[in-house]
Amino acid sequence: MEKQERVRRIRTIEGHIRGIEKMLEEDAYCIDVIRQIQAVQSALKKVSVDVLDEHLQICLVNAVQADNGVDKDQVLKEITEVYEMASKV
Repeated sequence: MEKQERVRRIRTIEGHIRGIEKMLEEDAYCIDVIRQIQAVQSALKKVSVDVLDEHLQICLVNAVQADNGVDKDQVLKEITEVYEMASKV
């Protein structure tokens, strides 16, 4: 996914969040609100996975190819931290 596509998706998600806000203000049926929240979470997860994929393909590969142990260790540490944070949710 290209940068412009990611930005477009985030703007779409932003619109959905405004819709959820309106639903809450109007006391919409709880299950409908939850479904919309789940849809936003799913959309965010897709963007997140895409960004991670790019990171692995570019940043990690560059760090490994640079043969610099410090860079490689830092990139691997960051990936581990992101995974740990995702697991907490």
